[in-house]
Amino acid sequence: MVREVLALGVPCLVVNDGSTDGTAAAVAGLPVNLESHATNRGKGAALRTGFAWALRHGFAGMVTLDADGQHDPQAIPRLVATARERGTDILIAARHGQFGEMAGLRAVWNRFGVWCMRKRTGFTITDSQSGFRWYSARLLRGVELAATGYELEMEILLKAWRAGFTIDSFPVAARVADGRGTSHFRPVRDTWNICMTFLRYM
Repeated sequence: MVREVLALGVPCLVVNDGSTDGTAAAVAGLPVNLESHATNRGKGAALRTGFAWALRHGFAGMVTLDADGQHDPQAIPRLVATARERGTDILIAARHGQFGEMAGLRAVWNRFGVWCMRKRTGFTITDSQSGFRWYSARLLRGVELAATGYELEMEILLKAWRAGFTIDSFPVAARVADGRGTSHFRPVRDTWNICMTFLRYM
């Protein structure tokens, strides 16, 4: 994933969230920026570390994507160009056309999450949980985040909506729609946390 991002000629940040699989060693010698946590703190904590890094270095925005091979880095330029063209603060690379390939609670929550977001916020997003997203720097400066797990991606959507930022989605097919074989997502616990986050901030 890192090599594919670097091939696009864009700056690349790797957040090593206390992993024990040799992540830091795998990117050693590559022209990447590396931020490491001493222990595993969760996806939300890793994203917050990435957001802080982007703001410290003066970027106008950043693209996040999971490192497990689900997302296609080749879509990064299209995602950024579309976000800039629309003036969107959060642009989600949506996998809604592949929900049928997901299993169990993943498919149920993605459909239900999209419905809830539309009913509450009016935003016509088509995928509420994709980790492949564009975030503007003005948004990252304008919201205060607390979550450390997967629920951060719901928290930031609702806090962005409440603060008047713009949210949209853009169709990008995932290489692997389901992702159960590579993801650390815990279907029951993490789905519950996401639901509770929606209720807390709605």
